[in-house]
Amino acid sequence: MAPQREWFDTDYYAVLGVAAGATEKDITRAYRKLAKQYHPDANPGNKEAEERFKDVSAANDVLSDAKKRAEYDEVRRMVASGAYSGGPGGPGGFGGAPGGFQFDEGVDLGDLLGGLFGGRGGRGGGRGGRGRQTPQRGADLESEITIDFLEAIEGITTTVAFTAEAACSECKGSGAKPGTTPQTCAQCGGRGEVAVDQGPFSFSQVCPTCSGRGVVITDPCPRCRGGGTEVRRRDVKVKLPVGVKDGQRIKVAQRGAAGRNGGPAGDLYVVVKVRPHPIFGRRGSRDLDVHVPITFAEATLGANIKVPTLTEPVTVKVKAGTQPGTTQKVKGRGIAGTNGHAGDLFVTFDLNVPAKLDREQRDAVEALAATFTDDPRAELGVD
Repeated sequence: MAPQREWFDTDYYAVLGVAAGATEKDITRAYRKLAKQYHPDANPGNKEAEERFKDVSAANDVLSDAKKRAEYDEVRRMVASGAYSGGPGGPGGFGGAPGGFQFDEGVDLGDLLGGLFGGRGGRGGGRGGRGRQTPQRGADLESEITIDFLEAIEGITTTVAFTAEAACSECKGSGAKPGTTPQTCAQCGGRGEVAVDQGPFSFSQVCPTCSGRGVVITDPCPRCRGGGTEVRRRDVKVKLPVGVKDGQRIKVAQRGAAGRNGGPAGDLYVVVKVRPHPIFGRRGSRDLDVHVPITFAEATLGANIKVPTLTEPVTVKVKAGTQPGTTQKVKGRGIAGTNGHAGDLFVTFDLNVPAKLDREQRDAVEALAATFTDDPRAELGVD
């Protein structure tokens, strides 16, 4: 893609608060933190926060895309080296031209840097080839949803609600008032660019009338004021698979931020938060675990006890002499898989020690204790 004018003026790394050599994870982490801080939901009616949210999203859109980031870094290196001075009246030295070449307002920077990014420039009447503004994919968005443990086990189709930029609900993204249509720009004939002579050079620049869109909106949509997008509440259906785990990210294609100039929408990533279950825990993707208390008598003598599962209870044999913390596997009593095979249930036995004893129980325990002559701590070397 051709470099955007804001690339010359905006340090996206500074916007996200990361170093120029930041890793992809560093960039993602910084974006999520700032997006959460300045999200319109957290700052209702705060225009400054809304603009900051847009800036952070724009920075992430470039720096999270490896190709865009490489092109952006090249542009920023040119800015730092003085190859582009920016601003009216500056020397604007470009390509070693004698005396420097000043970038007039509106000159198509994509054409001026065509040699770097595959465009075309020329001498003696040659023209750049960018044309009207190219379609731009919308930014990816992220939202969270909290579900119950059993919903995660069984899978669920639900709705996630969030506030974000989307195609205008009134004009459907056209920018024109309903009942009207954008008109082809008379100055550029719909090309989005016009030719400008600069002495021995001839370059194309963004059409000043339509700003490169190729069309002119004579009667703008009152809701979005011709922009084609608005920040509003959105409700998106998302299908969570059977056995979805806490922290798992589910991708919903093309339900992110609206694209620009007819480009596709970005993707929505839903981060799943699962409420803990009062009895069961997870082991991997399909296994469950449960802690079951047993008495001293059951642990010592052995017993058949009932333990809970996701459906009906099952009987499990406690072997004589079972030690506290012993785990036993019950096959096929975990989470059912899509292939018909269920995971396993791991039962951990916890010794239940009574907090209080009545006189009869105390006498019985003392009598039993008197029959044990072995010292369980003898191997520790203590008396």
